[in-house]
Amino acid sequence: MDLAYGPQYEAFRAEVRAFIAAHGAKAPRRFGVSRPSEETQAWQRLLIEHGYAARTIPKAYGGYGAAPDILQSRIIAEEFTAAGLPMGIANQGISMLVPTLLELGTEEQKQTWIAPTLRGEVVWCQGYSEPGSGSDLASLQTKAVEDGDDFVINGQKIWTSTAHAADMIFCLVRTEPDAKKHEGISYLIFSMKTPGIEVRPLKTMTGHAEFNEVFFTDVRVPKKDIVAGRGQGWFVANATLKHERGMLGDPNQAGTRLKEITDLMHKETVDGTRLIDHPVYRDRLVALQGRVFAMQFHGLRLLTAAAKGEDAGIARLIVKLQGCEINHQLAALAIDVLGEIGVLYEDSPHLKAQGAWQHRYMFDLGLIIGGGTAQIQKNIISERGLGMPREPKPAKA
Repeated sequence: MDLAYGPQYEAFRAEVRAFIAAHGAKAPRRFGVSRPSEETQAWQRLLIEHGYAARTIPKAYGGYGAAPDILQSRIIAEEFTAAGLPMGIANQGISMLVPTLLELGTEEQKQTWIAPTLRGEVVWCQGYSEPGSGSDLASLQTKAVEDGDDFVINGQKIWTSTAHAADMIFCLVRTEPDAKKHEGISYLIFSMKTPGIEVRPLKTMTGHAEFNEVFFTDVRVPKKDIVAGRGQGWFVANATLKHERGMLGDPNQAGTRLKEITDLMHKETVDGTRLIDHPVYRDRLVALQGRVFAMQFHGLRLLTAAAKGEDAGIARLIVKLQGCEINHQLAALAIDVLGEIGVLYEDSPHLKAQGAWQHRYMFDLGLIIGGGTAQIQKNIISERGLGMPREPKPAKA
């Protein structure tokens, strides 16, 4: 079996390596958590210009405009990971809203929002979950009442990542109160600076407020800012969720973390012995390495299906569950190999990597819950992917 990429792709690999050698020093030192830093935005523009970010998005909408090529995408990921360089911005706007608009948005919406979002100039948040509508998202109660050329929105969202720093929101609201719950929802996009919006941060166990509560009081949104029409919000929301699960289960992110841990284990020692030479830690690392490799090849399967216009089926459904669990286990290994330093947090002078592994360990545990809990994901895999009977609902009193 010949697994070589062939001369054409090896020439492309040489191009990628030449770019990294020439421009790698420009990669941002601080990527920016909620809002991309100026350095990150400059890096993003450079990547788009050379086709290493937004590669297959049409030039008309601010992308590079290349034809899909699975092996080229794999080579880019391999070389950037090997060099320890960030591959560009991955956030709710770029990874979730942009592909949704490409599929379902109007030409005006595409022209207005895709390019500045790709460049990191416009930051988005997602208004989905509500206090009483988490796992059963379709039961949401935030309502939008028609008033002339506007909708007037009242209600509340919760667990809204980045809302405190976002410019815009893509939001699910109930516009058809008499319709069945899945059929009465619409998908609106509007500015977070619109009068009547209040954001309250929610601090998590990381010590930071990555999530927020968002309250809407008589918020006026033009009717034209609806995606795919009234009552189509559930359909649009599922298109977005498909991309969200892909973002949360990104194999390139897992590959980068694997490399960071491997480097850490080569550098750190206990009693003069490198951690990579400790058989217990090395066995854990190799087991996770195998799972990351499987995750990367699974990503190629999904890219192949997308390039052919096919539904990947159950292969698509396992991505979020697999990715979030592996990322958390990678962070757990890093915490363990750091020994007593691994339990330090916040402002200790002995922190390694500014406490990044401690933060990831706690934040990734939250991601196993956020975006659809592991239990809900298993139900989806079972019912939609394997065709098993639906989970029985408790009998009403």
